[in-house]
Amino acid sequence: MKLSIIIPAFNEEYCILSTLKDVLFFLEKKDFEYEVIVVNDGSADKTVSIVNQISHPALRLISHTKNKGKGAAVKTGVSNSNGDLILFMDADNSTNISEISKFLPKISQNNIIIGSRALKKSQIVVHQPVWKELFGKLGNKLIKIITGLKINDTQCGFKLFDAKAVQLFKELNNQGWAFDVELLLRAKKKGLKVLEYPIVWKNDSHSKFSLNCYPKFFFELIKIRLNI
Repeated sequence: MKLSIIIPAFNEEYCILSTLKDVLFFLEKKDFEYEVIVVNDGSADKTVSIVNQISHPALRLISHTKNKGKGAAVKTGVSNSNGDLILFMDADNSTNISEISKFLPKISQNNIIIGSRALKKSQIVVHQPVWKELFGKLGNKLIKIITGLKINDTQCGFKLFDAKAVQLFKELNNQGWAFDVELLLRAKKKGLKVLEYPIVWKNDSHSKFSLNCYPKFFFELIKIRLNI
């Protein structure tokens, strides 16, 4: 088995080094093949130079010349990967790579396993601001209503795909924050098996998703629903 880990990165100079150290240290102790692909999504800070300072045979950096969006960055990473399984995770390490140890034994019975912050056994170590948690809960309810998906947390940035589910990325159109929803809707349409699984998660105060992102997100959501 070979695992490909995709890390989309946009202006992540404050965290990318520690995240990559954690990821590579964890993987070096495993007995399977792996690769780590960082997709620089048009960063204007020192993200690229920091990643280039890390010399590791399993680490690759791919860059967009301009910022295209998280969905576009993940799709670029997947299209350049060659693993049997694909995991994408956030550059801020809000879900530590060690959580994949819970996912791997279950992927043979599922096509997609998604980390969830909204289940009873989920552990939130550092919470988001109250307003953001409230908007997040409301957003999850609206996603369920608009899409019909019976998933409590579509937006957590920690998802594992088997070879069959990876094919969904070829059809992915959304380049922004709502790409997760498009993938899950396409998975539902194709009858793929999706498991939502509790994780340990901590909020990162540098998160790029702000209040201003919500209107655009729901416009994208409606557009996705009308086209799938």
